Amino acid sequence: MNSFRSSARLGTAQSNTNTELRRRRVWKSEKYVPILMLLPSLAAIAIFVYGFIAWTGYVSLTQWNTLVKNLTFAGFSNYQFLFNDFRFQSDFRNTIVFTALFIAGGMIIGLFLAVMVDRKVRGEAFFRNIFVFPMALSFIVTGVVWQWILNPTTGINLLLKSLGVSNVPSWFVSTEIVPKIHFGQIDMGIPVAIIAVAIAAIWQMSGFAMAMYLAGLRGISEDLREAARVDGATEWQVLRKVILPQLKPITMSLIIILAHISLKIFDLVYAMTGPGAMFVTDVPGVYMFETTFRGNHYAQGAGIAMIMLLLVSLLIVPYLILNMRKEES
Repeated sequence: MNSFRSSARLGTAQSNTNTELRRRRVWKSEKYVPILMLLPSLAAIAIFVYGFIAWTGYVSLTQWNTLVKNLTFAGFSNYQFLFNDFRFQSDFRNTIVFTALFIAGGMIIGLFLAVMVDRKVRGEAFFRNIFVFPMALSFIVTGVVWQWILNPTTGINLLLKSLGVSNVPSWFVSTEIVPKIHFGQIDMGIPVAIIAVAIAAIWQMSGFAMAMYLAGLRGISEDLREAARVDGATEWQVLRKVILPQLKPITMSLIIILAHISLKIFDLVYAMTGPGAMFVTDVPGVYMFETTFRGNHYAQGAGIAMIMLLLVSLLIVPYLILNMRKEES
């Protein structure tokens, strides 16, 4: 009897051991399933993103500036040429001015619209849709529309002339730069023509800023506002001391997103103005396109692309690192 019981216990123990081994094998096999599922995507990203970035970086260091492929190593000569080039220096000036106007205008108008809509006005859904609608358009469409609106002989200028305004603006065809401070090969300042491009971009993206700010405003407790009002704060003080500090994360995200768009802008400028006279509306994206696909200067075009990538990285990478540190803490 005792030996029967011992055999039964041994059989049960053996069965439990086999079950545990099977579970471990299944767990080990299932552990690799997510990796196998992600492998095609990882391979595609490695080849078509990072592989092409590496290839572009390599081409930018070669002498391939004709239709004939020439991968002879040239060092940083293409970059040296670009930074000494009048057009590329103008592009940097235009990008800085456009970015500043675009971010400031988009955020200020977006915040204003969000505060107005947040007051529970009648027809709120209608106004919200109207303000966000421009986002449904591509920058190409926006460029064509605003090219007509701001054309010196049509659009808004016809309205100004009918109102008796004789000195109508020249908008995006102006070559004036104010204030004109000569630096290197170019005049530093604000090109008047780039303001017209910034107006079009602000019109398209201010609705996006409004949507983000509105989401942030709806997330702020009404008790905080009421407490500030009870303490005697005016509506302006409530906005400045209570609401705006709560919107800092959204403001930071907006700055990153809008700056990222402005640094690599191409289609809006290309459709609306092109490089412009004296390159007053030119940007690196347009220069890269014309250099690479019209001038066949592939190495120089690759150099412009790498500089644009570096500019975007200088903006995005610190933001990502900051977010990762916040999540870890």
